[in-house]
Amino acid sequence: MTETDPAELELARNRLEGIAEEMGDVLVSTAYSPNIKERRDCSAAVFDADGRCVAQAADVPVHLGAMPASVSHAARLEPGEGEVVAVNDPFAGGTHLPDLTLVSPVFVDGRAGYVATRAHHADVGGTAPGSMPADSTSIHDEGVRIPPVRLVENGETNDALLETFLANVRDPDERRADLRAQISANERGVSRLSGYVDENGTGSFDALIRYAERRTRAEITSLADGVGEATERMDGGNGDDPRISVSVEVDGDELIVDFSGTSEEGDGNLNAPRAVAESAVGFVVRCVTSNDVPANAGSVAPVGIRVPEGCLLDPEPPSAVAGGNVETSQRVVDGVVEALREATDVSLPAQGQGTMNSVTVGNDGFSYYETVGGGGGATRERDGTDGVHVGMTNTLNTPVEALEREYPLRVEEYALRDGSGGEGAHDGGDGIIRALVVLEGCSVSFLTDRRENPPRGAEGGDDGETGVNLVDGERVGGRAVVGVEPGTRVEIRTPGGGGYGEKEND
Repeated sequence: MTETDPAELELARNRLEGIAEEMGDVLVSTAYSPNIKERRDCSAAVFDADGRCVAQAADVPVHLGAMPASVSHAARLEPGEGEVVAVNDPFAGGTHLPDLTLVSPVFVDGRAGYVATRAHHADVGGTAPGSMPADSTSIHDEGVRIPPVRLVENGETNDALLETFLANVRDPDERRADLRAQISANERGVSRLSGYVDENGTGSFDALIRYAERRTRAEITSLADGVGEATERMDGGNGDDPRISVSVEVDGDELIVDFSGTSEEGDGNLNAPRAVAESAVGFVVRCVTSNDVPANAGSVAPVGIRVPEGCLLDPEPPSAVAGGNVETSQRVVDGVVEALREATDVSLPAQGQGTMNSVTVGNDGFSYYETVGGGGGATRERDGTDGVHVGMTNTLNTPVEALEREYPLRVEEYALRDGSGGEGAHDGGDGIIRALVVLEGCSVSFLTDRRENPPRGAEGGDDGETGVNLVDGERVGGRAVVGVEPGTRVEIRTPGGGGYGEKEND
């Protein structure tokens, strides 16, 4: 194709992104668990033969930014036509164990590329239902760890691998159904990408990546050069005293992001694989550049990332990582934004809730998992959004009707948390109140942040309120596991966003 022809580039971009979107639609429409079919906690993307992201669906940022690492590790097996490689190992390209990634090669006159899906499975074993134990101290507490391995070989499912996996999880029938949905989504991607390459070749892959890099460099050049620093303190506990230190340098058409000074890996589960940190940085870059720049390998090529070995953002096995993907990723975004605010003249919003508010309720018979929205940060132009997922998540709350139909739970309250956003010239968005009554004896795991350190306002705006976790009206910690009896009320009040600018006197 002609690399400088914008019409051809846009057509290629939309067709390839359409393949990723269609894969996601197949996965959501055929999955069994509410976490995938209702909350859409899944993602899909297309890669070239070198494992570089070419196009992605508008799915979950923390999934998509980290997915190239999974594809890279899967590609080392040199999978053949009709094969599917599965991986969830955080130390081999994964994020945390519930996120199971399936990678399928595409062949058209040789290897043409890969397609991949990532889905958060409601349970993959471990010490607690839902495989997100707030008190985990080792990866072994968190579920079945799968290095890159062929789940489908020569067109046939590896039944020995599948049955071994299912023997170690709760609700194996649901896991089997969700895996079948994921395999089907990959099959659709292979079919569509094969047809595209057969018709157009692979020249558009490299052209789109180079175009995204040129556009991103131009966007970075438009920012004022400078250096900024920030430190984000996460809530402590469970052997952690987590601190994210970051400096951002804007130098011409490049960004250098350095995490020197960040805490060493902790005894708890806030450790985040390096791919998660890289994903968070990429998300911020996407936020400060034009939304018509293609989201692919080129859009992060101008960014250099330095992460000290053995720190919170590059842990060694067998460190626990369940919270790193959901909580630490959010706070990396907060830190990079604050450093960038100091480094350059770009207008950036106040901090949003900065947590995914992960809550898991379950026993041997069911696993309910959800991330709950909260307040968005206000900007120079407008108030923050109420009750929304921010940062590295882009999922939905489980509809009340679906939740009560699928689980032994009753929703007693679901409302905005009025007044929880920080005041300012523009107010921060309000958080959410989500209260459940459990109808069976089970365990509840809260894996949350911003219970001690509030989302900060900007340019004189007030901070948002911190979140609160309650069991029968009694406050519990931000990361806590509690056994409960039938009739217990479990309530989560999520943080509000920070305000922007000083509030005018009435």
